[in-house]
Amino acid sequence: MSESVNLPALGESVTEGTVTRWLKQVGERVEVDEPLLEVSTDKVDTEIPSPVAGVIEEILVAEDETVEVGTALVKIGDGSGGSDAAPAAEEAPTEEAPTEEAAPAAEEAPAEEAPAQEAPAEPAAPAAEEAPAAEPAPADEAAPAEQAPVAEEEAPAAEETPAEKAPAEEAPVEEEPAAAPDSETDDDSESDDSQAGYLTPLVRKLANERGVDVTTLTGTGVGGRIRKQDVLEASEKATTAPAAAAASSSRAPLEVSPLRGTTVPMSRLRKVIAERAVISMQSSAQLTSVVEVDVTAVANYRNSVKDDFLAKTGTKLSFLPFFALAAAEALTANPIINATIEDNSIVYPAQENISIAVDTERGLLTPVIRDASSLDIAGLAGEIADLAQRTRDNKLTPDELSGGTFTLTNTGSRGALFDTPIVFLPQSAILGTGIVTKKPVVVSDANGDSIGIRSMVYLALSYDHRIIDGADAARFLVDVKNRLESGDFADKLGI
Repeated sequence: MSESVNLPALGESVTEGTVTRWLKQVGERVEVDEPLLEVSTDKVDTEIPSPVAGVIEEILVAEDETVEVGTALVKIGDGSGGSDAAPAAEEAPTEEAPTEEAAPAAEEAPAEEAPAQEAPAEPAAPAAEEAPAAEPAPADEAAPAEQAPVAEEEAPAAEETPAEKAPAEEAPVEEEPAAAPDSETDDDSESDDSQAGYLTPLVRKLANERGVDVTTLTGTGVGGRIRKQDVLEASEKATTAPAAAAASSSRAPLEVSPLRGTTVPMSRLRKVIAERAVISMQSSAQLTSVVEVDVTAVANYRNSVKDDFLAKTGTKLSFLPFFALAAAEALTANPIINATIEDNSIVYPAQENISIAVDTERGLLTPVIRDASSLDIAGLAGEIADLAQRTRDNKLTPDELSGGTFTLTNTGSRGALFDTPIVFLPQSAILGTGIVTKKPVVVSDANGDSIGIRSMVYLALSYDHRIIDGADAARFLVDVKNRLESGDFADKLGI
């Protein structure tokens, strides 16, 4: 008896998906909620867990094939007549009957078989009778070639003890790979073969280059998948001392990417990003305004509370929640920056739903913080950390990636001073935050002008000039600038 698993609904606006990779193959066993395959949609790449336990009998949709929601993907049987019987029937149909007859007597057969096979060697016969458990090695050497398949077929049927393992290891038959997945349950999930199914080629190559043994790692990805970050963390822990010594003497060489000299097809997500970027640039009039902000007060306040903040919330306090809070407050005073165009009308949303750009191995994704202007620093920091982690772990739902009215992208996290980010329709603006860096700046106060070391950052606002004028953009940026330079966030910390 088998059951079909269909492509589930992955969001209100998602109607189809592309099968990017099967994590299980025909003949393998799958447990309830164990990842079955990877599916890519126009909003998110995600893993589809199995709703039932059983053995994969038939895969109905090939990799790289796009199907509609509700389409049958795979047939899963209860294992009674699936993966165990089918391979045996294909490999040796004529031996089914002898195997079944031999099964009841399998418990006594091993002890008798060993001396029978040893018959040509007279000195070995008594030893076999005295210690049958120690006999497998000589017995294998003397065993005829025809005998091995019979012993191999008896092993999975009766699940015998040590005597059957020797022929199973030596016999060059095809039944063992088919039977292995059935005996390989959660108890064996930490084996190299099990983890290998959860390693992308890039992660596997990275592990080899870094000398990291993947069998010693515990994956933090979906279903125990070993991610790039797991390999990098293990590598860094193993090389902390040597790396510190090397850093003092010379700079570390750049790591050569395994993608160098290769050609790979674009993922569905990358195709969607590319199409939307081109459509947005061709359909809207985009330009960028930039301001430089002195965030020394924010830096000092952050340093004074970050330890207490971490202890009480469990989240590290970065500059990004301060930028998000200042932007959300400025959006309430400058709603045109938060507006969208529908036909010939301008729609002003009642909430400030801020999309946060997250860099992942699959591409750039933008999960949404709902009603951001109602949150404090702690709330925003928690939302950002949670959404970013679940985005990288591929645990977001498509609905969490839609509905944003404004986007915040932290390009400074990778060291950029600023950039000119692209506005993705239907939004009308996106704010890019550069790296916070210390530099000498002219400081004006009651005593006149002086030179001081200040923490500075560039904020770049790209916007749709069809509804947002340069003056609108400047007012918004100045509001954000004034809010940050005041450094008055004590009443908004939230702890």
